[in-house]
Amino acid sequence: MEYFTWNIDPVLISLFGLKIHWYGALFATAILSGLQVMKWIFKQEGIKLEVLDSLLVYCVVGIIVGARLGHCFFYDPGYYLSNPFKILAIWEGGLASHGGGLGVIISVYFFQKKHKLNYLWLLDRLAISTALFGFFVRFANFMNSEIIGVQTNVKWAVIFERIDLLPRHPAQLYESLSYLLIFIVLMGLYRFTKIKHYTGATLGLFLSMVFTARFLIEFVKVKQAAYANDVLINTGQMLSIPFFVVGLYLIIRSVKRT
Repeated sequence: MEYFTWNIDPVLISLFGLKIHWYGALFATAILSGLQVMKWIFKQEGIKLEVLDSLLVYCVVGIIVGARLGHCFFYDPGYYLSNPFKILAIWEGGLASHGGGLGVIISVYFFQKKHKLNYLWLLDRLAISTALFGFFVRFANFMNSEIIGVQTNVKWAVIFERIDLLPRHPAQLYESLSYLLIFIVLMGLYRFTKIKHYTGATLGLFLSMVFTARFLIEFVKVKQAAYANDVLINTGQMLSIPFFVVGLYLIIRSVKRT
């Protein structure tokens, strides 16, 4: 059986010694796309666009710092506690989406305190753009041949030639397409229903759907944590459960309050 072989160069452009990687280009695209979604939402609701520049800075810092610390301490704490300066070596790779999510939640808290905006109202709107952000970032992982799936013989299996010659689940694409679908659902609900009036409901749906998808896709991912655990589920799945529970709580809370 012939499988699709993936062996693209992770460097998109190389000019005069300057290299632009696919990951960096798609990460920038993710940020700019999320920003455009937020601009559209703010225009719909009559919010001044000037605050978005500041919000962008808070979110980017929160994502990068949170994702890096999450990778270091969720997936390989022993190594990074023994080599603390390696925590700063972000160019070597290693970002965890759970940590990035926590980083954004914390950074947005400080942002809304400064600009006097409702915290959950803002997180509801950011959830929509974050789903689109996740689509591009996971596609960037595919371009980099990282966060690969386990070996399989399904027809759509991919051989990541830079890793080995085994047909594997394209787990990055599963996750990327899941986030795109979640973005479409959330945007549709925002435009055509009254969900925007249910404070916390959009964020709750986002957390519930994203981390349900993440929990299920983890079954076909290669284990990322450097340590073993004695339970049936892996580190990514264990980290997904609290986010899912919070999502359900926010949905129930918003319906009851409204």
